Amino acid sequence: MSLTGAVMMIRGPIVPELGTTFDAPAWQLGLIAPASTAGYLVVVSIVGFGAGHLEPHRLIVVGLLGSALALLGMGVAPLLAVFLLGTLVRGTMNGLLRGLNRPILSHFYPESRGRMYSYYDMIWAVGAMLGPAGIVVVLAVADWRLAYYVLAAGMALLAVFVWWLDAPEAETTEEPFDRREILTLLRKPEVAAMVVVMFLGTGVEGGLFLWLPTYVGGVLPDGIAGVGLSTAAISSLSLSVMIAGYVPGRFVYGRLSERLGYLTILIGILALLLPTFAFTFLVAEGLVILLGVVVMGSLISGIFPMLVSYATDAVPQHSGPVTAVAAISSSLGVGIAPAVMGWVISGSDASAAMQLLLVPLVVALAVVLVARVAERKRESAPVATAD
Repeated sequence: MSLTGAVMMIRGPIVPELGTTFDAPAWQLGLIAPASTAGYLVVVSIVGFGAGHLEPHRLIVVGLLGSALALLGMGVAPLLAVFLLGTLVRGTMNGLLRGLNRPILSHFYPESRGRMYSYYDMIWAVGAMLGPAGIVVVLAVADWRLAYYVLAAGMALLAVFVWWLDAPEAETTEEPFDRREILTLLRKPEVAAMVVVMFLGTGVEGGLFLWLPTYVGGVLPDGIAGVGLSTAAISSLSLSVMIAGYVPGRFVYGRLSERLGYLTILIGILALLLPTFAFTFLVAEGLVILLGVVVMGSLISGIFPMLVSYATDAVPQHSGPVTAVAAISSSLGVGIAPAVMGWVISGSDASAAMQLLLVPLVVALAVVLVARVAERKRESAPVATAD
């Protein structure tokens, strides 16, 4: 998960470098996120819905080896089209890994699913935090290609290590899922709410992942007093600053999930994100922007694990299909929002695109509030019947 986080989060800082290397406009660079999403969506759907029939150990090894080869191809790419093809293949291999990891955890720790999901995503955040910081180091000594060579080597070594591990026994098992049951699954209130809020919340995340460094680089003045870093370096580090908030955030949400409940935490997160976004992208100037960025990171980090835990608790015997649905929804958000923002930036600037992210946050909060009201009605229904 740490390597996966690093692979995803280095895209933002590398976008300007790719633009220079391949002489590509912003709208073409905006295709990076959809390219990663396309293959991922297909494979994670197949794997997630078929999790009850698959042998995970072998597939995880295949996913790691395939990821290593794809990252190597991205590193040697002579054209942006080749880089996008490598991104597509890498997304496909990631679908193998992500379609299995969360269901495995769900059955290893059925009584503490929310806490373990949050810790699992916290490990992703560690890699995601270190990735952009590593890019600053790489660009100081070489070009962006070195980062992909290093990540490819890491994936290959991890594949060898996983191959030699023995598969442990889980406390519960995944029940086979008939694809004719998909509509029934989607009609469950918890799953439906997850799908909508996941699309909106991860869309905001995806937009920040790809375009935050561009925004920061555009609004920070050159030669900031008292800072021994260039504006370009600070913009690259802005993602690490945001992800730095993910690590403690996900740890805290994991601890609180068993006490407060998933929807209560989500309401608090989204309610606080609105003023934080408004302050960061409408009011803050200079390095104060980074303060807003780290607070945003600590808040937005809880959306994904809380939503997946909320939906999985409703149908724990089908954690694989729930994971697949969550992955599809989140991937659509992560893939579509950055592309739309790239179009907005091409016609305007990054500031306008960032301010538009307030809209999905407002809608997401409204949906979670409705889900909470519906949940309370379901909880009180047996009592009302008894009376």
